[in-house]
Amino acid sequence: MSVPDAMLAIEITQPGPPDVLAPCSVPVPVPGHGQILIRVAYAGVNRPDALQRAGAYNPPANASPLPGLEASGHIAAIGPGVTRWMVGDAVCALLPGGGYAEYALTAADHALPIPEGMGLREAACLPETCFTVWSNMVMRGGLKAGERFLVHGGSSGIGTTAIQIARALGARVFATAGSDKKCAVCTDLGAEAAFNYNDQDFVTEMKPMGGANLILDMVGGKYLPRNIRTLADEGRLVQIAFLTGAKVELNFAELMIRRLTITGSTLRPQSDLAKARIAAQVEHHVWPMIARGAFNPVMDSEYPLAEAPAAHWRIESPGHIGKIVLKVAE
Repeated sequence: MSVPDAMLAIEITQPGPPDVLAPCSVPVPVPGHGQILIRVAYAGVNRPDALQRAGAYNPPANASPLPGLEASGHIAAIGPGVTRWMVGDAVCALLPGGGYAEYALTAADHALPIPEGMGLREAACLPETCFTVWSNMVMRGGLKAGERFLVHGGSSGIGTTAIQIARALGARVFATAGSDKKCAVCTDLGAEAAFNYNDQDFVTEMKPMGGANLILDMVGGKYLPRNIRTLADEGRLVQIAFLTGAKVELNFAELMIRRLTITGSTLRPQSDLAKARIAAQVEHHVWPMIARGAFNPVMDSEYPLAEAPAAHWRIESPGHIGKIVLKVAE
C-alpha cells in the first residue's frame, strides 16, 4: 500500500467551540516498534474529543495533538516487532489521538479485527466505548449476572453500549436519560426500566428494587450523593466522567456503614500494556456478543471529515442518541 508524505487532518486551532476545528495538512506519521499505521475509513466522535477541543482534556505528551480516539480502516504500514497484522488488514482500533485524519498511528495491540458481518462505519464506534465500558463496568466494577445495574446517560454512546453488554451478561439493567424518547431507546435495548431525569427521581425509583449493586456514572456533580443513596449495601459506584462537576460534599460515614465502594478511571492516560489487556478482554468477551447479535452500536449520524465542527455541535446537543462518526475514506 502506497503511503503519501502528507495527509489531510482536522486540527484544533485554539481552545473553544466546535468552529475552532479546521482542516490542515500534516506529515503522515511513521510507525515505530510495535505500532501500526491505519488508513482511516471512519473516525468515531466522542465526548473526550469535545473536551480536548475546549481545552479541558490535554493529550498525553507522546500522543498526536489531533483529536480522535478511535477509528476503523485498513493497515497501511507496520512497524518493527508487529506479528499479528499484515498490510491491508481491516481493523478498528483505540487511538492515543489523531483519528480525525487520513492516517492514524496506534499500538498494534490496541487494534482488533472487524467483527464478522459488520461494516467499517459501525466498527469505528466500538473501541473507545467498548474499552471504556468493559474495563469500568466489568474489570473494575465487577458486574455479575443477576445484579442490578444502573447507567446514567443511557442513550449516549457509552450508555447504549453498557445497556447491551450488561444485558448480555445477565444483569438487570436500569438507565436514566433526558427524554421519554431516549428512555424508550434504553428499554428497547434491554433496560428493565429507564427514568426520565427531568421528572423522575432515580433514587426513589430504584429503592423498591433494593437499590443498585453497580452504578456507572459520567454525570458527577449533584449525582454523586444521590448515587450513594441509590446503592444497595456493598454496592459499587464507578465514575468515568464529571459532566456537571467533580467536587461535591459527601458523607463518607455512609460508605463505611453500608460497605460501599467508589472507584473510577479514565482510559486515555493508561499505559499501552493496560490498554492491550483491555483489548484482549474485549475481543474475547464482547466480540462473541456481536457475533450472536446481543450487541450492536447504536448509530446517531455520519459527517464528512471536513464537517467535524458540525459533528461536534451534534455531540454537544441534547438530541443525539448513540454514536457519531466522521467519514474519512471508503
